[in-house]
Amino acid sequence: MNSESKAVWGWALYDWANSAFATTVIAGFFPVFFKHYWSHGADPNLSTAQLGFGNACAGLVMALLAPLLGAVADRASARKRFLIVFAYLGALSTAGLYLVGQGNWALAIFTFAMGNIGFSGANVFYDALLTRVARPERIDAVSSLGYALGYLGGGLLFAFNVLTTLMPQAFGLPDAAAAVRLSFVSVALWWGGFTLFTIFWVPEHRGSTASPAPLAALAEGFARLRSTLQKIRQFKPALIFLLAYWFYIDGVDTIIRMAVDYGLALGFPSSDLITALLIVQFVGFPAALGFGRLGQRWGTRRVIFMAIGVYMGVTVWGALMTHRMEFYVMAVAIGLVQGGIQALSRSYYARLIPPEQAAEFFGFYNMLGKFASIIGPALMGAVGLLVRRALMPAAPSAEELIRVGQMASRWSIASLLVLFAIGALLLYFADPKAGRTPDSQG
Repeated sequence: MNSESKAVWGWALYDWANSAFATTVIAGFFPVFFKHYWSHGADPNLSTAQLGFGNACAGLVMALLAPLLGAVADRASARKRFLIVFAYLGALSTAGLYLVGQGNWALAIFTFAMGNIGFSGANVFYDALLTRVARPERIDAVSSLGYALGYLGGGLLFAFNVLTTLMPQAFGLPDAAAAVRLSFVSVALWWGGFTLFTIFWVPEHRGSTASPAPLAALAEGFARLRSTLQKIRQFKPALIFLLAYWFYIDGVDTIIRMAVDYGLALGFPSSDLITALLIVQFVGFPAALGFGRLGQRWGTRRVIFMAIGVYMGVTVWGALMTHRMEFYVMAVAIGLVQGGIQALSRSYYARLIPPEQAAEFFGFYNMLGKFASIIGPALMGAVGLLVRRALMPAAPSAEELIRVGQMASRWSIASLLVLFAIGALLLYFADPKAGRTPDSQG
């Protein structure tokens, strides 16, 4: 394996490493375990509020810090070093969840928030390294390789951890709670272990000047942050794309976060929903690779439009579905485009920014990713509340409560069409030349 291939695989394997946190912890076990173990005996509405507050705090911290960290890392030529610091902060925090006792919800929230900060912070520098390991004509394929390995790696470990919770005695564990706690340790070992490939295989491209002292780098980071704000306002192609990305990725992230809750609201069994989550992971692996090839052949921008169209169709279908088998089919459809739209959005943006300031610009890209989970859930909540109030009888029966609740959920998921439509419209005005490769005209 030559040095270029080694750098590409070392970079892509970090997605294999950290996706274990996204699947097993964020999407899989933490929300359920928090409610039933760390918040044992507490009011369910209170535990939901506590979990939401913890997520919001971690997201806000990283949304505010991401551009500054990117600017500092660019100046100090320390993208890989910053990635390592945040990655192992996340891995160690995840392992720490094993030690949190039953009922200790506050410590669980704090430890989970630190893991989220490590996960999100490392992604700023991971994304920024893309322009260092991939040649321009291969940037779509390399970005897609990372997402594909992330879906496969995260899905494999999640499947194993689900198996241990279903059959804990077969693995020498006393009960499902012990299996879930041990799954957090498995994520930490997986994350920290596979990050070693990134450490040893991805080179750090240093600048011509020596790295400044930490305080000097921080001061210069603030200065460059102000400069970047001015550049983004003046750099029209990147600005228009960031606005488009903000809207359509908000729809994508909202579906990721709310799909299980939506399925539960329609009365589907939780076991079916976990199975659907696994389907998304394993379909997402080959699909992300396929999208990288499509981006090279048809043009990145054109394929992103196609993915947005699929999401709009899935949203309409989801609002009308009545049978749990339809949820499985939807999982396949989402798996086909979820990794692709994420990977190609990253590579499209990478073409619009100066490579020497990639960490700085990707700081804003990731900041929008953090704020992207605000509009969609708020829109769904507002629409659901309005529909519920409009349709609820004065003295509803139990059957009417269920019917109106499901109708409100259907309208709330349908409201996400607005986000995809605005995102597609803004993307139409983005620079079409950025989506072209030497072999495409899109």
